[in-house]
Amino acid sequence: MTRASLTAILATAAPARTQRSNYPEPFASRMAARTKHPLGDLFGLANFGVNLTRLGPGAVSALRHAHSVQDEFVYIIAGNPTLVTDAGDTELSPGMCAGFKAGTGDAHHLVNRTGEDVLYLEVGDRKPGDGAEYPDDDLQAALAADGKWRFFHKDGRPY
Repeated sequence: MTRASLTAILATAAPARTQRSNYPEPFASRMAARTKHPLGDLFGLANFGVNLTRLGPGAVSALRHAHSVQDEFVYIIAGNPTLVTDAGDTELSPGMCAGFKAGTGDAHHLVNRTGEDVLYLEVGDRKPGDGAEYPDDDLQAALAADGKWRFFHKDGRPY
């Protein structure tokens, strides 16, 4: 089915991303128990992205990060992840949601500390010029003009 003919799908039937992470090593392997199903891309959406994401036991949604330009939103469908922010930990449950305004510097991610899978929707805008800081890791990122992320050490050396 082409994007032009795609009207609606069962979200859980959407193909998973073949590359688990854009992060360079040693960070990419930390995303091994995370599976993303890009939903927005299936419909040709360009202004924002939507992913159905599954976190296996022990998985994290991403490295803890804060975006400079991109707003993010998550909605928990199943499971009980822990939201980790600069303010501390918050236990989430199905039906709960959280939003992360760009430019605040409040780093965040979800951690599955349970023995059950977590399933959630994540939505983020795609404004150009975004960057991300990773306070717990020697990593920073910049979104290049070609739409691809470039990763650097905190001292500016590229990965």
